[in-house]
Amino acid sequence: MKRVGAHVSTEGGVQNAPLNARQIGAKAFALFTKNQRQWFVKPYEKKTIDMFYKNMETCGYSPAHVLPHDGYLINLGNPDKEKRTVSLNAFIDELKRCGLLGLLYLNTHPGSHLKAVTEQECLNNIADAINHALEKTEGVTVLLENTAGQGSNVGYTFEHLATMIDKVEDKSRIGVCFDTCHAFAAGYDLKTHESCKMVFKELDRIVGLKYLRGLHLNDCKSEFGSRVDRHQSLGKGTLGLEVFKFIMNSPLFEEIPMVLETIDESIWPDEIKLLYSM
Repeated sequence: MKRVGAHVSTEGGVQNAPLNARQIGAKAFALFTKNQRQWFVKPYEKKTIDMFYKNMETCGYSPAHVLPHDGYLINLGNPDKEKRTVSLNAFIDELKRCGLLGLLYLNTHPGSHLKAVTEQECLNNIADAINHALEKTEGVTVLLENTAGQGSNVGYTFEHLATMIDKVEDKSRIGVCFDTCHAFAAGYDLKTHESCKMVFKELDRIVGLKYLRGLHLNDCKSEFGSRVDRHQSLGKGTLGLEVFKFIMNSPLFEEIPMVLETIDESIWPDEIKLLYSM
């Protein structure tokens, strides 16, 4: 089965995420485990954790179909060692929060070199930080999200993803989340059925599809190869619908969380229905 959903609100507490996902007809969902724009947030109360588990069960969601996303402030590739340590500690906290909620994954944008070190040095810093984080935690798998390559962000090529994975010691706890908008903006052609086949064949050759654990389903406002990260509603951007038809009809993407991050949450129920109609 294809598991399509959206990145839902946690207003009022993370325990509300499964309820919000069910309300839009989602078969998977993403969430922030804490406020994504703050470094420090108080620990979960036991009643919050208990209610999250209860709502997951009531709404029929498996942890395998949930795609938590870490906070926007985290930069595991920061060239400043002290600032990188702050990011690492926040990242460890997020991994532990996922563990407390019984979740399997934590999705992250790899990081940025801030034009102070080379891309290779940045990739090394990220992998080193992930190794430290995995040593301090248990069970949760880190998913590296491909980026559009905006600014000084790394992770915009499959080679970047492969390099980081290669340097992570525990291969059982590292994976990839593929974002359609980011890939297109980074220069991977997803406009036709044939070009989609070629892109995912290349992902398999360079990274390995065994590492693919999630997808972000987004159309793109920016131009192909622009390296500008701008999401758009399905069918209203420069990417178009063909890649989503390919994904919804390919056996490559069974039973993994596929999450909308499109810009108009009011039409997420319609976009989910559109995807299943394909």
